[in-house]
Amino acid sequence: MSETTRDRPRTLSIELKLPLRRGLRVSERVFYALCRANRDLRLERTAHGELIVMAPACMDSGMRNASLTAQLWTWNRNAGLGVAFDSSAGFILPNTAIRGPDAAWMPRERWDAIPPKERRRFGRLSPDFVAELRSPSDAIEVLREKMREYLEQGVRLGWLIDPESGEVEIYRPDRPVETLVRPASLSGEDVLPGFVLDLTDILAP
Repeated sequence: MSETTRDRPRTLSIELKLPLRRGLRVSERVFYALCRANRDLRLERTAHGELIVMAPACMDSGMRNASLTAQLWTWNRNAGLGVAFDSSAGFILPNTAIRGPDAAWMPRERWDAIPPKERRRFGRLSPDFVAELRSPSDAIEVLREKMREYLEQGVRLGWLIDPESGEVEIYRPDRPVETLVRPASLSGEDVLPGFVLDLTDILAP
């Protein structure tokens, strides 16, 4: 029996096409259009306009990131102090870089000051808190550079968590980076008052 048109599998098209070279630069307008056309991809833009395309997380990384985001969201829901964000939220930092940390948070008064229409786009501000989880494919120095950028652009507390090594780097303005080895938990300090992140499901055994 001959194959009919109905029997043939549908062809999937990929809308994002990049030249085979490094250092592709895009404007903020083009970046926003790319994000709208490729909602399943994680994209970032550096302060120099370079486009960064990140592969979807593996199941292990996704599980650990879910624990981080869920704990932050639950604390914020109970405390009622602000707004928590997952890795799909994008922020346009003062230096024009567009970043999407694995988790972020800002106080309620800052969120309330943002017009509702603007909340449907990337936030033109730096969150007060960010966290990044290192995946096996992430270069640690690239993540450290990103954490330093966050602080320079106004973030008040940042966590760089490496599940495989068990090391956690804590970033605070005008203070040396503090490194902890396999801590059981992390304190949100005065930025996230009362928040304690349980690392049981985040750090590798």
